[in-house]
Amino acid sequence: MPSLDVALVRALEPWAERVRLRAPLPLCICWGDEPSAAVYLCAPPHEPTVRLTLRSPKALPALLSPSLESLGEAYVEGHIDFEGSVSEIIDTAWRLAELAAEEAADSAAAEAAVPAPSVLDRLMQRMATAWQDRQRARHTPEADRAAIEYHYDVSNDFYARWLDPAMVYSCAYFETGEETLAEAQQKKIDHILTKLRLAPGHTLLDIGCGWGALVLRAAERFGARCVGITLSQNQYELARDRVREAGLEDRVEIRLQDYREVEGRFDRISSVGMFEHVGLANLPQYFRRIHDLLADDGWAMNHGITSTDPDDGETPYGGGRFIDRYVFPQGELPHIGTVLTTMQRGGLEAFDVENLRRHYARTLACWSEAFEARAEELRRMVDEKRFRIWRVYLAGCRWAFEHDRIALYQVLCRRAGRPARELPWSRRWMYAAGSS
Repeated sequence: MPSLDVALVRALEPWAERVRLRAPLPLCICWGDEPSAAVYLCAPPHEPTVRLTLRSPKALPALLSPSLESLGEAYVEGHIDFEGSVSEIIDTAWRLAELAAEEAADSAAAEAAVPAPSVLDRLMQRMATAWQDRQRARHTPEADRAAIEYHYDVSNDFYARWLDPAMVYSCAYFETGEETLAEAQQKKIDHILTKLRLAPGHTLLDIGCGWGALVLRAAERFGARCVGITLSQNQYELARDRVREAGLEDRVEIRLQDYREVEGRFDRISSVGMFEHVGLANLPQYFRRIHDLLADDGWAMNHGITSTDPDDGETPYGGGRFIDRYVFPQGELPHIGTVLTTMQRGGLEAFDVENLRRHYARTLACWSEAFEARAEELRRMVDEKRFRIWRVYLAGCRWAFEHDRIALYQVLCRRAGRPARELPWSRRWMYAAGSS
């Protein structure tokens, strides 16, 4: 009588054969340590480069009907383990999810389609409106603070192990592609501040200031007077310490504050890696708040991740659902078209739009490589589940940026309705000044 391991392999073989016929993958699936208990998704002479070990029967649904959400959940919860380079693991997971979606689409196409009646269309529209109302309601200051604390307040030491020394947790700017991560992060900050035409004496508001790298640079190199706000207690405390150590307390103020609670007017406003937390339904109000805080002749920069789906859809194959559940609760990504539309509705005119997708793919590669290099150390700093979440999140996002599933845009804007004569003739100033 065959063992349970061998019986399971036999049960999986029809599914494996379907995968091999569609697109062989360099994957070996094992149950336990018995050599005969393995299913190969590649055919000789090809050898698997990724090994997936089933640790629990709970992994089977995720395997037989895989999505990025189900595979990610199975890994995070410890139902499966992977061996192989993290980049190959992620590439294999994307391909499994893609094949499953293609199979499902083929099955659906084989069935007769029944046109939806117009009454159903109207019902769906009402449901969509109700959903938008619910999304707006859930992005309260309290809910947003809890979401930020979940992601950013793991520990400062945890982030310091795989970020650059300045702890800049957003897309770097690789002007030539030869820069170190630290050099590229400083170039990113200078690129933003140069685009904003920041000058000595200007007031700058940095929405989502992280650990303070941008406001410190703005005060030190550009002579600005800065306010940085964050909802993360850990970021707030370390950023304040850094300001004090730099002797810049007279020029930089760090606040634990929601952007909706800020008052006053600022010559310049930067928002880096923050608007992803705002919510699609709240984008017009978010940009309206920036408009109200911006001086009449001021400039603002929104630097953030966007969806590549023109309908603002989430990352495909369940990737967006995994991120929402485990990484960024309540995070939502708009398409760049939605960003520009809601920016205009908020009273802002976009002047310059730059896509830095390649730069974020490289940034995430640097983060993921550093994370893998310090894996054992990081495992001791957090629980196993948290370690697995961040490991798959960093590598998965790198893949998504590399393959045009998500993007990163910098949008330079100012108050709408200003005279055309106040606008620069060209973009030359953005690239004329180098970092120092």
